[in-house]
Amino acid sequence: MLFVRSLIFAGLFYLWWAIFAIAMLPLLLCPRSWLVGPIRFQGRVVMILLRLTCGVRVEFRGLENLPTGAALIGAKHQCMFDTIAPMTVFEDSAYVLRDSLLRIPFFGWYALKSGMIPIDRDGHASALRRMLQAAKACIRDGRQVVIFPEGTRLPPGVTGEYKPGVAALYRALGVACVPMATNSGVHWPAHGLTRRPGLIVYEFLEPIPPGLERREFMRLLEERTEAGSKALLGL
Repeated sequence: MLFVRSLIFAGLFYLWWAIFAIAMLPLLLCPRSWLVGPIRFQGRVVMILLRLTCGVRVEFRGLENLPTGAALIGAKHQCMFDTIAPMTVFEDSAYVLRDSLLRIPFFGWYALKSGMIPIDRDGHASALRRMLQAAKACIRDGRQVVIFPEGTRLPPGVTGEYKPGVAALYRALGVACVPMATNSGVHWPAHGLTRRPGLIVYEFLEPIPPGLERREFMRLLEERTEAGSKALLGL
């Protein structure tokens, strides 16, 4: 039954995404800001489908730690859902994502139009400069820049290497960094169709103030993110 419910969700998810992607095509010709509301709406629909078909609820905690306007979010990444659900509570977010994703029809078009920040992982210094320039523009517009410091999805309870890109953003942007913990991978694994019933929590933790030395910033970000995520896992 669990697999059947998960299969139903997968079908509804991709059907909804296809309908949304086609219906929103005219917005590609409109100002970027016109996409913010619809993109947040599509995330809410996905959360409703997930609850109705698979019994997976979503809860956001620590919203009082999420600044209004410009901010840097350092998020734990366990599954694709981490790019969907949190977007519903951000005012106007810009995710740092692999540039290869921009080549996906429809998804790539909307990512570009909505001002996401592509990064070429093999581009080294030049790629980092382009990322920082794009992120600075987002901060000037009062947006929330979201990055997954470990750079990839990891199973629940696993700690990856925190990459230097987040430290470069923290130094260049001069804004507070809000760690985001989650247990999402328990209910939406990184691979496979199975969606396990229960509660997915996204928790925004105590912000790290701007201006700290790099090593101290990285220590605080990793400590708070990992401790928060492990607490949600009951570890």
